[in-house]
Amino acid sequence: MWKEFKEFAMRGNVVDLAVGVIIGGAFGKIVSSFVNDILMPLVGLLLGGVDFSGLSWKFGKAVVKYGMFIQTVVDFFIISFSIFVFVKVLNKLYWHNKKKEEIKDTVPTLTKEEELLMEIRDLLKQQREMQ
Repeated sequence: MWKEFKEFAMRGNVVDLAVGVIIGGAFGKIVSSFVNDILMPLVGLLLGGVDFSGLSWKFGKAVVKYGMFIQTVVDFFIISFSIFVFVKVLNKLYWHNKKKEEIKDTVPTLTKEEELLMEIRDLLKQQREMQ
């Protein structure tokens, strides 16, 4: 059982996924800070100083904090859009580099016969120029 778990845990996909989750968590903190500390104060300023996180309704003793929900939805859309842009840029770079590699790979390699024919052509060209 331990051996199977070790093989599973050491597979490339599992390790890649773990790295992705860790980086995603750090990226999420950056985006959350951007939203909470930079973007939302500006949105609140544009809306006349409204702070979404403080919006709530009271029903007796229950408090419905719909402002926190609005804040979370805005966070979600900004994080989603940021990840979309990030992945789009990475894909563009990846495909750009992939095309360069394909172009390098498509450079024809000459056979021995073709090389000899090119040499004969060049020699004939030189002889004509000397005459």
